[in-house]
Amino acid sequence: MIRIPYLIAPLAGALCFASFVTGALAEPAVDAARAHQLATQHVCFGCHAVDRKLVGPAWRDVAARYAGKPGAAATLAAHIQNGSSGAWGAVPMPPNAISAGDAQTLAQWILAGSKTE
Repeated sequence: MIRIPYLIAPLAGALCFASFVTGALAEPAVDAARAHQLATQHVCFGCHAVDRKLVGPAWRDVAARYAGKPGAAATLAAHIQNGSSGAWGAVPMPPNAISAGDAQTLAQWILAGSKTE
Protein backbone atom coordinates (compact mmCIF):
# COMPACT_ATOMS: atom_id res chain seq x y z
CA MET A 1 0.00 0.00 0.00
CA ILE A 2 1.32 3.45 -0.95
CA ARG A 3 0.92 6.11 1.66
CA ILE A 4 -0.35 9.44 0.33
CA PRO A 5 1.92 11.70 2.43
CA TYR A 6 4.96 10.19 0.70
CA LEU A 7 3.57 11.27 -2.68
CA ILE A 8 2.67 14.80 -1.67
CA ALA A 9 6.19 16.05 -0.90
CA PRO A 10 7.70 15.17 -4.31
CA LEU A 11 4.61 16.50 -6.09
CA ALA A 12 4.71 19.75 -4.13
CA GLY A 13 8.41 20.14 -4.93
CA ALA A 14 7.78 19.57 -8.64
CA LEU A 15 4.96 22.11 -8.70
CA CYS A 16 7.09 24.64 -6.86
CA PHE A 17 9.93 24.17 -9.36
CA ALA A 18 7.53 24.42 -12.32
CA SER A 19 6.09 27.70 -11.06
CA PHE A 20 9.60 29.07 -10.54
CA VAL A 21 10.68 28.13 -14.07
CA THR A 22 7.56 29.47 -15.77
CA GLY A 23 7.76 32.68 -13.74
CA ALA A 24 11.39 33.15 -14.74
CA LEU A 25 10.53 32.68 -18.42
CA ALA A 26 7.51 34.98 -18.44
CA GLU A 27 7.81 38.27 -20.25
CA PRO A 28 7.89 41.34 -18.05
CA ALA A 29 4.69 43.38 -17.90
CA VAL A 30 4.48 46.14 -20.48
CA ASP A 31 3.65 49.68 -19.39
CA ALA A 32 1.33 50.47 -22.32
CA ALA A 33 0.84 54.11 -21.39
CA ARG A 34 4.60 54.68 -21.20
CA ALA A 35 5.21 52.84 -24.46
CA HIS A 36 2.50 54.85 -26.26
CA GLN A 37 4.06 58.04 -24.88
CA LEU A 38 7.48 56.95 -26.18
CA ALA A 39 6.05 56.10 -29.61
CA THR A 40 4.47 59.55 -29.77
CA GLN A 41 7.58 61.33 -28.45
CA HIS A 42 9.87 59.62 -30.95
CA VAL A 43 7.39 60.14 -33.84
CA CYS A 44 7.03 56.41 -34.50
CA PHE A 45 3.42 56.99 -35.61
CA GLY A 46 4.74 58.99 -38.57
CA CYS A 47 5.75 55.72 -40.25
CA HIS A 48 3.89 53.00 -38.31
CA ALA A 49 0.33 52.25 -37.26
CA VAL A 50 -0.93 49.47 -35.06
CA ASP A 51 -3.25 47.91 -37.62
CA ARG A 52 -2.18 49.05 -41.11
CA LYS A 53 0.95 49.58 -43.16
CA LEU A 54 2.06 53.17 -43.61
CA VAL A 55 5.67 53.81 -44.62
CA GLY A 56 6.72 50.91 -42.39
CA PRO A 57 4.87 47.75 -41.45
CA ALA A 58 1.88 47.64 -39.11
CA TRP A 59 2.97 46.76 -35.61
CA ARG A 60 0.50 43.85 -35.53
CA ASP A 61 2.39 42.41 -38.54
CA VAL A 62 5.70 42.89 -36.74
CA ALA A 63 4.30 41.14 -33.66
CA ALA A 64 3.03 38.25 -35.81
CA ARG A 65 6.40 37.81 -37.56
CA TYR A 66 8.34 37.69 -34.29
CA ALA A 67 5.76 35.80 -32.18
CA GLY A 68 7.39 33.08 -30.11
CA LYS A 69 10.91 33.73 -31.42
CA PRO A 70 13.61 33.76 -28.75
CA GLY A 71 15.23 37.18 -28.39
CA ALA A 72 12.51 38.93 -30.39
CA ALA A 73 12.31 41.92 -28.05
CA ALA A 74 16.08 42.40 -28.14
CA THR A 75 16.10 42.16 -31.94
CA LEU A 76 13.32 44.72 -32.30
CA ALA A 77 14.92 47.03 -29.74
CA ALA A 78 18.15 46.92 -31.77
CA HIS A 79 16.22 47.74 -34.96
CA ILE A 80 14.50 50.65 -33.19
CA GLN A 81 17.83 52.06 -31.99
CA ASN A 82 20.07 51.27 -34.95
CA GLY A 83 17.61 51.19 -37.83
CA SER A 84 17.33 48.36 -40.33
CA SER A 85 16.96 47.75 -44.03
CA GLY A 86 15.55 45.01 -46.19
CA ALA A 87 13.52 43.32 -43.47
CA TRP A 88 10.19 44.77 -44.67
CA GLY A 89 10.95 45.87 -48.22
CA ALA A 90 12.97 48.58 -49.89
CA VAL A 91 12.29 51.44 -47.47
CA PRO A 92 14.91 51.44 -44.67
CA MET A 93 14.10 52.28 -41.08
CA PRO A 94 16.42 55.02 -39.87
CA PRO A 95 18.14 54.83 -36.48
CA ASN A 96 16.44 56.59 -33.57
CA ALA A 97 17.98 58.61 -30.76
CA ILE A 98 16.42 56.52 -28.00
CA SER A 99 17.85 54.83 -24.93
CA ALA A 100 18.25 51.06 -24.84
CA GLY A 101 15.68 50.82 -22.05
CA ASP A 102 13.09 52.87 -23.94
CA ALA A 103 13.72 50.87 -27.13
CA GLN A 104 13.16 47.67 -25.11
CA THR A 105 9.90 49.08 -23.72
CA LEU A 106 8.68 49.87 -27.24
CA ALA A 107 9.73 46.46 -28.55
CA GLN A 108 7.90 44.64 -25.75
CA TRP A 109 4.83 46.79 -26.35
CA ILE A 110 4.83 46.04 -30.07
CA LEU A 111 5.20 42.31 -29.41
CA ALA A 112 2.35 42.47 -26.87
CA GLY A 113 -0.05 43.93 -29.42
CA SER A 114 0.56 47.70 -29.11
CA LYS A 115 -2.44 48.18 -26.85
CA THR A 116 -2.92 51.62 -25.33
CA GLU A 117 -4.38 50.33 -22.05
